[in-house]
Amino acid sequence: MNTDYLTTDELAARIKYDARTIRERLKDSVLLEGVHYIRPFGGRKILYLWEAIEKDMAAASSANAFGVPMANGGRMHG
Repeated sequence: MNTDYLTTDELAARIKYDARTIRERLKDSVLLEGVHYIRPFGGRKILYLWEAIEKDMAAASSANAFGVPMANGGRMHG
C-alpha cells in the first residue's frame, strides 16, 4: 500500500490553505478521523492521508460543477 502521509503544514502547503484553518475549521467537520487522517500509535500527532483528501476534493468539486450559484451559498439546479 503506497500512501502519502502529510503533516498539517505539508497539507497546508499542498492545498494552499493556512495550517490553522485546517486545524480549526476543516478537521473534524470536513476531514474525518479514520478517513482523511490518523493518529499513529494513539498519540497526539496527526497525519493526513493525501489520497483520500485528493479524492474527496475532486468529488466535491465535480458535484458543484453544474448549477447556478446563489447568494446563500447554495446552487440552483434545473
